[in-house]
Amino acid sequence: MDTTSAFEGLVCPGTDEHFDAGTSHHPEGRPLDAVYDYDSMTLSREQLESRPTGPAKYAELLPFPPDARFTLGEGATPLVEAPALAESLGVGRVVVKDEGRNPTGTFEDRGLALAVAAARQHGAEDVALATTGDGGQSAAAYAARAGLTSHSFVPTRSTFVTKAMINVHGGDMRVVEGRYPDAEAAFEEGAADEDWYSLQEFATPYRHEGQKPVMYELLEQLDWSVPDAVFYPFEGGSGLVGMHKGAREFRELGLVDDVPPLYACQSTGCAPVVEAFEAGRSSHDPWEVPDTVCGGIELPDPAGGELVQTALRESDGGAVATDDEDILESAAAVASREGIEMSASAASAASALWSVADEYGPDDTLVLVNTSAGTKDADLLRSHLMGQGF
Repeated sequence: MDTTSAFEGLVCPGTDEHFDAGTSHHPEGRPLDAVYDYDSMTLSREQLESRPTGPAKYAELLPFPPDARFTLGEGATPLVEAPALAESLGVGRVVVKDEGRNPTGTFEDRGLALAVAAARQHGAEDVALATTGDGGQSAAAYAARAGLTSHSFVPTRSTFVTKAMINVHGGDMRVVEGRYPDAEAAFEEGAADEDWYSLQEFATPYRHEGQKPVMYELLEQLDWSVPDAVFYPFEGGSGLVGMHKGAREFRELGLVDDVPPLYACQSTGCAPVVEAFEAGRSSHDPWEVPDTVCGGIELPDPAGGELVQTALRESDGGAVATDDEDILESAAAVASREGIEMSASAASAASALWSVADEYGPDDTLVLVNTSAGTKDADLLRSHLMGQGF
């Protein structure tokens, strides 16, 4: 395999068992995590600041070198100031890490770019996943770039945009009646009979590994200061776990002094992570009756439960659930006050911030991660406005 010099292979966080870089998935289905020789790195703030944006910027901290990846220009997303939001919330500063600017309009591009590169390195010809929608579009795009065939299992409620673009990218798509768990069950049934490389969250270690640069970029864009909180719409655990790992690595390398508190944001109609955090449990129980219009965060039994709770607790963060009506209203408010387009699911972060704003003050810097572009949910957001009489 073509790997970077500091990449040492994989470890099972639950058992501390080590695997070499040629391992694609844990033989018993448990999550794996990439490990590196940090002592061999001599990264400094000045070095990173002098490098151009692009796939080579954080090369030492990723498993595969730039020429072994299949970039579409993902990453290097802007950090957008939101002064009107800060003023209305009574806090010092609000900034939006706008992941909707990625090639397919979603933060999923980062993780799936790396996971598809791993699949190619492992000799796969077909990649597959169950997805609420965005991940399928992203996987189809990167599989096309790498010369692989993608198979996506999506629920009927997935948006027209994502389903259409999966096909446009040449991906094979199975639309499954019902919600995400039904798509997941169909994926598992289909995968049992096929030689597919799984791109499921935490089945491959490379989706959360590919999300680390969100945090690298964020901390550099904040001039190496650690924000007082980062609000992440819980569209799966890979983003949150990856950002937490990225912050820990920067602290390990002496680039920052601390890890920012991370908050998982969900809908009250489907909030297993929030429920587990508030109960002090190490992992969540499946949510029995999911019911939210925000399809990207309707995950009743998300993968990586223990890793997610560990990231929240070790970062001194938390978990917040708000009603769908508040989430949709927050998406409209961010767009109308700041011009920033957030999808309905992504707006759960803004809604969560509004609900806990009184815990912060004029000296605090707060970050919203916009996980996907507002155009993904244009019909839903417009329908909400029409219901308000607009």
